Amino acid sequence: MPRGRYSHFDPHDHTFLGEEHFQCAVGPSGWRYHSRLTGPDGAPTGSVDLTLDHLGRPLRLELHAGDWQVRGAALNGVTWVRSDPAGLHARENTAPAQAFTGASPAFLIATARMLRPAAGAPATRVRLVALTPPVLAARTLDQSWALLDTEAHATDNGRLVVEKYQVNDLETGDQQLVHLAGDVVLAAPGIELEDLETPPSTFP
Repeated sequence: MPRGRYSHFDPHDHTFLGEEHFQCAVGPSGWRYHSRLTGPDGAPTGSVDLTLDHLGRPLRLELHAGDWQVRGAALNGVTWVRSDPAGLHARENTAPAQAFTGASPAFLIATARMLRPAAGAPATRVRLVALTPPVLAARTLDQSWALLDTEAHATDNGRLVVEKYQVNDLETGDQQLVHLAGDVVLAAPGIELEDLETPPSTFP
């Protein structure tokens, strides 16, 4: 069960935005990720709780950020409810998308797991609903994912397989490189892995 800490930065000017303390686990029916987020001053700013099925689809998503929360799942595309913490101003929405995305590294792992592109294959297009702090307002976007390379590295804990993805935003043309090892993000724009107590898990 990997657990550790990511730092979040503004990808443009590298301003420190806070930290994400996480733990995750691969099980026979899917994958579970939970994290708590803190701001630059160390104060709590939210949390992420994401459960995937064995195909990488979101079975359950719960996000908290500031004065907002979102609960969602794969249903009629994806369905989510955004509300204040007391649930007094809840609004349900549905979009013809395949999954969710957002600021957390969990969503990079989830999308890669769902698409599972083969190395050297043409890029795979995916429609996602982005939910980003601080207000968790939803935005539908289209991305393409391509697996550029896979490398195996010898470590003290055995063989570590690192996958290098190119992720394109099909609306803006923005390109990102994402490096994953199992269910841990090693590097991505605006994300740095600062601490990892146990090795990444391997998906079956």
